[in-house]
Amino acid sequence: MIKKSLMGAALVGFVLAAQAARADDITIAVAGPMTGQLATIGDQFKQGAEAAVKAINAKGGVMGRQLKLSIEDDVCDPKQAVSVANRIVANGIKFIDGHACSGSSIPASAVYAESGVLMMSPASSNPIMTDDAAAKGWPTIMRLYTRDDAQGAFIGPWIAKKYAGKNVVILHDKSAYGQGVADAVRKTMNENGLKEVLYEGLNAGEKDYSALVTKLKGLKADVVYFGGYHPEAGLMLRQSDEQGFKYQLIMPDSIASPEFWQIAGPAGEGTMFVFPSDPQAKPEAKEAVENIKSGGFVPEGFTLFSYSVIQAFAQGIERAGTDDPMKVAEVLKNGEPIHTVVGDVIFDEKGDFKNAAYDINQWHDGKYAPIAQ
Repeated sequence: MIKKSLMGAALVGFVLAAQAARADDITIAVAGPMTGQLATIGDQFKQGAEAAVKAINAKGGVMGRQLKLSIEDDVCDPKQAVSVANRIVANGIKFIDGHACSGSSIPASAVYAESGVLMMSPASSNPIMTDDAAAKGWPTIMRLYTRDDAQGAFIGPWIAKKYAGKNVVILHDKSAYGQGVADAVRKTMNENGLKEVLYEGLNAGEKDYSALVTKLKGLKADVVYFGGYHPEAGLMLRQSDEQGFKYQLIMPDSIASPEFWQIAGPAGEGTMFVFPSDPQAKPEAKEAVENIKSGGFVPEGFTLFSYSVIQAFAQGIERAGTDDPMKVAEVLKNGEPIHTVVGDVIFDEKGDFKNAAYDINQWHDGKYAPIAQ
């Protein structure tokens, strides 16, 4: 009887210990468009975060604690993003790898800031996100990605020089991301002496852009810069091709996805886009890239930036000696580099990624690669 009691006590002790261990895990929410038209971006977030967690946990975790993920779907919709943010906070999660679309990240960031949890986006590029956070004294809103104004300062002058005297059109999809980056490119292009022949917003989600194509044809557009996403870009190119009209399409980072070619097909040939210098080519990423590819996924687009956010959280917690989001944000901004698969990252006082470098990529036969500038 005594032996059975001891065995029972041992079993209870084991269960309680296991529950305590699980409770001591560090949970990170991965928030992005897991469904909908931009689900490929959400999948990139998820794949990158899962690979990082697996690698970190295999080496003992963070301060002896294991990392785990909570995957949240905001469909890149601002209202749903706020609901997701409130749920994350209510669940006691202190770290957020997300969101993706700037239009989602900006309203969600207010929820996180007011709750003192740490949000770090691996994709949102609109400057308003961190500019407003800094102005309002919200230290826990960060991004491990580049800003639209930096991307504009890179590609706008290049367009002005390369296409001097040509008919350039600037389009956007009216979103915080699309219009933000289009405005940044327009500003620096104009400052460098080239004025667009048309600046216009289109309605995202439409299936027929033939009227727009007709307008571009009438303007004899040589170049179109479009601030938006791959579904609209792919359709616009296909419908232009159907009218026998060719122009050079230049995009921001949103079309670093095989889905662009699936939509555009051969009409996407030659399309250019700006993206931070190829993270897959960095020596720091070699092992991570091999591991992710071994699982049947190509770490394109934002995959390695999501991976890097998890690394930043892990190193921040270790350096702070605590999982207090405020203290973690403080050490992440102290000027000491964070070692990630996209290289060493230094954050400025606003929580932005300093000194990012860019490539101009070009699609050819279903694949893309950097071109000489």
